[in-house]
Parts: sequence; structure tokens; C-alpha cells
Amino acid sequence: MKIPEELSLAGLAAKAGKVVSGEFAVEKAVKTGKAFLVVIARDASENTRKKFYDMCSYYQVPIYTIGSKEELGRAIGKEYRASLALTDENFSRAVINKIEKTGYEQ
Repeated sequence: MKIPEELSLAGLAAKAGKVVSGEFAVEKAVKTGKAFLVVIARDASENTRKKFYDMCSYYQVPIYTIGSKEELGRAIGKEYRASLALTDENFSRAVINKIEKTGYEQ
């Protein structure tokens, strides 16, 4: 299974220590203003997706649904992940530009 290009950029950010993953860490990053982009897996539960979409809407953080839990985890060198947040503005901007070129849903 190939990792989408957008997520490979997130992998670079993870190596630089600019990614948090997992529900609680992502929620904390969004609420403290450290998250510049949130990515949710397509196969995340409906409750998880709604929670993060509502939270990101409130805190005005861009959010996208990309890949599966397995792809998100593999991209950052971990196990399955339903959500991750990029905590670096420049990495986030690069991922958003790549996402917008390929046309994923927001």
C-alpha cells in the first residue's frame, strides 16, 4: 500500500518532531493553539470525525480527511493513527498546498 504524497510530507514533519498523533494529543494541540493542521483518517469513527471537525471549526484550524488509519500511522512511523496534527506552520502550509492540488475533502 502506497502512502499518499501529502502524508509523506507529514512524515518529514514527524522526523523533525513537528507532529502529534492520537486523539488526546491532537485535541490538546488544537486547544492550546499549537496545531496548524489536523488530518483525520477516512476510516476514523463518525464520532471522532465530528468531534475534530467541530473543534477545528471553533478554533479555526484547517482539517482534512486523508488516507486510512494504517496509512496515517505508517506515514509518521507509528502504528494505526486516526488523527494527527502538524505543529509547524511551514510544514502545514506545504501539506495544505499539496492537498489542494490533489483535491481532498476538507
